[in-house]
Amino acid sequence: MKPVFLAVAAAAAIVAAPASVGQVDSVRLGVMKHNICVIDCKNADKESGVNISGELRFRSPDFLGWAGSPHPYLMVSANTDGNTSYGGGGLEWDFEFAPGWRLEPGFGYVIHDGDINNPFASGTQEAVDYSADHVLLGSRDLFRTSLALTWEFSPGFAVQGIYEHLSHGQILGEGRNQGLDEIGVRAVWNFN
Repeated sequence: MKPVFLAVAAAAAIVAAPASVGQVDSVRLGVMKHNICVIDCKNADKESGVNISGELRFRSPDFLGWAGSPHPYLMVSANTDGNTSYGGGGLEWDFEFAPGWRLEPGFGYVIHDGDINNPFASGTQEAVDYSADHVLLGSRDLFRTSLALTWEFSPGFAVQGIYEHLSHGQILGEGRNQGLDEIGVRAVWNFN
């Protein structure tokens, strides 16, 4: 399933990009440390590898002015060790707090190819072993919240530190909700 997911995500990005190239605000490419410990570490480091992250961010449409003019985005994040990969879209806001420096909070929706539930009967040794090595996300679709610190150090080019959290929040699913946290660095090419 994972190769199919990545192929569909890549094809969608390739098809969407030329049609909207005039509306693209920026392209972001980076590397994310996958499944890190933030607050509750019992599920951290169950999945290995890094994720290669790519994002197309679009100019804020006029009709979103009432919401602070967020930028729509499409993104994909592929795990290099064959663990959870995902793709989706959402909105990101820009808050410049000093010349060339911005905070960019975001909220979105993703579909992933990771584990949802434990396939083994609860209380069995197989279930215990499986849970020790797998993040059980509880739903195929998840919310994605993010916070990025962006430094535009030359016209048209920036670097970004980014944190993101994936979870169904007991809204998109019920039961298991172990979630994923990632942190990374991205290069940003601005076209505005």
